[in-house]
Amino acid sequence: MHQDPDRLPIQRGPEPRPIKRHHTARFYVHRVHESLTTRVSKLICGIFLSLLLLVGIITFILWLSLRPHRPRFHIHEFSVPGLSQENGFENARISFNASARNSNQNIGIRYDSMDGSVYYRDQKIGSTPLILETFYQEPKSTRDIIGAFSGATLTVNSQRWKEFMNDRARGTVVFRLEFTSTIRFRVSSWESKRHRMYANCDVDVGPDGLILPISKNRKCPVYFS
Repeated sequence: MHQDPDRLPIQRGPEPRPIKRHHTARFYVHRVHESLTTRVSKLICGIFLSLLLLVGIITFILWLSLRPHRPRFHIHEFSVPGLSQENGFENARISFNASARNSNQNIGIRYDSMDGSVYYRDQKIGSTPLILETFYQEPKSTRDIIGAFSGATLTVNSQRWKEFMNDRARGTVVFRLEFTSTIRFRVSSWESKRHRMYANCDVDVGPDGLILPISKNRKCPVYFS
């Protein structure tokens, strides 16, 4: 191999070896301390998240069990005895039998009295107080509501009665029975705010003046205002 006479030969020495670092005992203690701290932190976070999840589940279960359900109303009997008579309006009478069910497991319902009204073609034709005093309904209990409209509590003239007769000739006379009250939900000694409650029961009456099977034991929609 030809070499330049003016260049000095360069000899390469051995490759430098990496310098080994010798850690002190203090370094290893620090590393162990960091590792333990990390593990303890993860353990605490895991326990905290588990407790948070458990509290959330318990809260959800309590909310489900204590969430108040509206009372359930059903109409069982409804009759207009004089419906088959042409001049029945002179002694018109409407009687009914319904029920109010508190389906809550642990929540009672306090009613501030109760009124009943009857409608025909969305026109009120009768109204009467049903329960005058405040009463408390225990959880998982049912109360019968029995009443009647007649005389001063029922406004039916000859023209209205003629409309009844026309519907009767077609096979069905439809009425709407409405219950109104102000209620409060109660858990132990705590009571909720007052809610104005309405329960509306559509009732189909046959030519004989009795409730038709399609309406018997029908559930009545309930809403608050």
